[in-house]
Amino acid sequence: MKKMYFIAIYPPQEIIEEIKVFKQDLATNYANSKALKNEAHITLFPPFSREIELEEDIHIVFQKINTEITPFEIELDGFGSFPNPKNPVLYIQPKESSQLTELYHRVKERFNFTKYSFNPHMTVGYRDLAWENYLKAWQKYENMEYKTKFLVDKIILLRHDGRWVPIAEKKLEK
Repeated sequence: MKKMYFIAIYPPQEIIEEIKVFKQDLATNYANSKALKNEAHITLFPPFSREIELEEDIHIVFQKINTEITPFEIELDGFGSFPNPKNPVLYIQPKESSQLTELYHRVKERFNFTKYSFNPHMTVGYRDLAWENYLKAWQKYENMEYKTKFLVDKIILLRHDGRWVPIAEKKLEK
């Protein structure tokens, strides 16, 4: 049986709750309920599927990621979007961070079987967000202020069991 896995950074619960307010707004006012299924996070390695029997291998490789990095702050600053008519995305954007890029490269050293471009963001609206509703929502969110920051001190491996469940974490420590 196959399961889905991915690697991410999660902000503290209070930021997850703040971001849930924006997701709720999109669900209520822009017919976009899919984003409510996932808690706010920054993806370091996108979802991939593997046989559940191979999960131990995934754990071993995950633990081999070099996380000898001093914990660092990520600053979230305003909203951005991927204006793709077929699959528009509305997100909160982190400020440029060399440490975040470095962490991504270290994950990629071990998990390198999928090519993807690293574009760090915290999704607010996607999947069932219609183009017309995206355009209306973007008018509201494009210049909206939202600023906060949090300390990144670990990365998390998650498995999809009906919803994403953390199954391992690795601390950052210099």
